[in-house]
Amino acid sequence: MARALGYERWETVDKSGFECVHPDDLKRVYSAFNRLLSGVQKHAIEEYRVMTADGTVRYYESVARCPEDKTIPGILVSSREVTHRRKLEEQLRAAQRMEAVGRLAGGIAHDFNNLLTVILASSDFLLQSLSESDERYQDVVRIQRASDRAARLTRQLLAFSRRQILRQEILDVNASLEEAVRMIRRLIGENIQVKLELSPCTGLIKADRTQMEQVLFNLVVNAKDAMPEGGQLTIGTRNVFLDCTTFKEDFEVEPGEYVSIYIRDTGIGMTEEIKEHLFEPFFTTKEPGKGTGLGLSTVYGIVKQSNGYIIADSLPGQGSTFQIFLPSAG
Repeated sequence: MARALGYERWETVDKSGFECVHPDDLKRVYSAFNRLLSGVQKHAIEEYRVMTADGTVRYYESVARCPEDKTIPGILVSSREVTHRRKLEEQLRAAQRMEAVGRLAGGIAHDFNNLLTVILASSDFLLQSLSESDERYQDVVRIQRASDRAARLTRQLLAFSRRQILRQEILDVNASLEEAVRMIRRLIGENIQVKLELSPCTGLIKADRTQMEQVLFNLVVNAKDAMPEGGQLTIGTRNVFLDCTTFKEDFEVEPGEYVSIYIRDTGIGMTEEIKEHLFEPFFTTKEPGKGTGLGLSTVYGIVKQSNGYIIADSLPGQGSTFQIFLPSAG
């Protein structure tokens, strides 16, 4: 137990195993233990969390049974760590949820886009038949503007569901970022310092230039909102080799050379609960009317459709880092 949980041997003297069980799981584990001791049941399987010496939470699964020899006052317990399995199960559920939402969002956006095409075309015909002095002219203009906004939202949903058409080309990542930063500085204001950390050896990528700019701007706006009092925004690049051991999240990757683009801020950070839903469409922590909840879901869809990966690393009060990994094209 000492080796598994990171304790020195002397620290486990007179230490009950129950002391290592996560407080939220202790009642359930203790109850199962007592049912076995009292003879109410002969066999039990429990999955629970334990706290290691450094405070890390791990998942364990224990199989317990009463010994056949009734003279032995106790139970036999076999335990194994299942943290890796639990993470994979959680990732599978998250992936299935995102896939289901993506199919739903894509189907709705596609049908809605067809309706908007009719509305926009009809409003164009109406405008051509009306003079600007006609009191109905401005009503039709408002219909057009509302339809245009709705069309932009449907494009974001199509991006998330990976149903949009990408016009891919070979891009120099560093050159593209240096060009974009000129606009970014005007976008975020004077109270946020922009720092570039572009590796001179960064490779090329194959991507849609316009869509990659949208990815960058969405992440920058997100970082800006996380730093209402100002701070530092760092944009960097580097070459990386990815394989199945690269990420602590243990999700599946296609091994190979990738170009990494990272956006780091010194803002308010995020809780684990927020990170779990970060890329879901319509999920937002902003006040009503101040965000559609489609910015990060659009980023997710574009990156995935470009055969890449995106991860977020953040802690409350310690800022956030978004890392994008796109296959290297040379």
